[in-house]
Amino acid sequence: MSAPTTTSTVLAASGVTMQFGGLRALNDVSFSLNEGEIIGLIGPNGAGKTTLFNCLTGLYTPTSGTVSFRGEPLPGDPALVTETGVARTFQNIRLFPSMTAEENVLVGRHVRMKQSPLSSLLHGPGFRRSEREARERAAELLEFVGLRRVTDELARNLPYGDQRRLEIARALATEPSVLLLDEPTAGMNAAETENTRQLILKIRETGISVVVIEHDTKFIFTLCDRVLVLVQGELLVEGTPDEVRGDPRVVEAYLGAPPEQVEAQIHEAQEAEEAADHGAPGEKQLGGSS
Repeated sequence: MSAPTTTSTVLAASGVTMQFGGLRALNDVSFSLNEGEIIGLIGPNGAGKTTLFNCLTGLYTPTSGTVSFRGEPLPGDPALVTETGVARTFQNIRLFPSMTAEENVLVGRHVRMKQSPLSSLLHGPGFRRSEREARERAAELLEFVGLRRVTDELARNLPYGDQRRLEIARALATEPSVLLLDEPTAGMNAAETENTRQLILKIRETGISVVVIEHDTKFIFTLCDRVLVLVQGELLVEGTPDEVRGDPRVVEAYLGAPPEQVEAQIHEAQEAEEAADHGAPGEKQLGGSS
């Protein structure tokens, strides 16, 4: 994992609040995503993570606050947000099950296909060239995510992990500057999870900034440059993986223990680790004989 090479902000939320009747799902949430950065978004169930994604992509219009892309307000329409350069995947896979892998990627690619209505109607040279380029790009993206072998397979026949990667390929087909991934490793085994981590790092290398929602904190802490913790719709903690991992408030949010107890447990664990590192006399080593 390497740090982003620039501090230019590509996506920003400022004071985003989302109210559903008497329920405040998000309360004054602000953050920024820099060029080439990977941000992790974690928090207990019901914390508002997917609601925030929906606000960032135009599915929801925030009750108050703003979302901007490269300093300009994002339109409140998902299709226009995608055209602007923000793409996403969903917690529940939303592929077209009766389409092939290639056709699913082409659906995303059509956002960038430009030809006149007359050329489309008559299947003129411009239309044929655009279709050829779209298929070439689809093949490149399937290769990129490791799915070239299943180009002609129906999406519904693919293993679960392949379906997750196919959804990422479809999002990449829109040529985004920002990619939002909602639980991309849900239901995956350890090997598939590591493959997904490597894929996201490859995506960052192409210049795309990434925000990831994930319950697997180990995955997040080994992937991301910064981590945001949402609890009950509010941004509780923001920092590097090490800062967030060691914050007593984060542990309390997940475990429900009082802050004093959590902090004491952290200090105790740190002291034990230091003693083990220095080989203190009389200290038992973890995994050693009793």
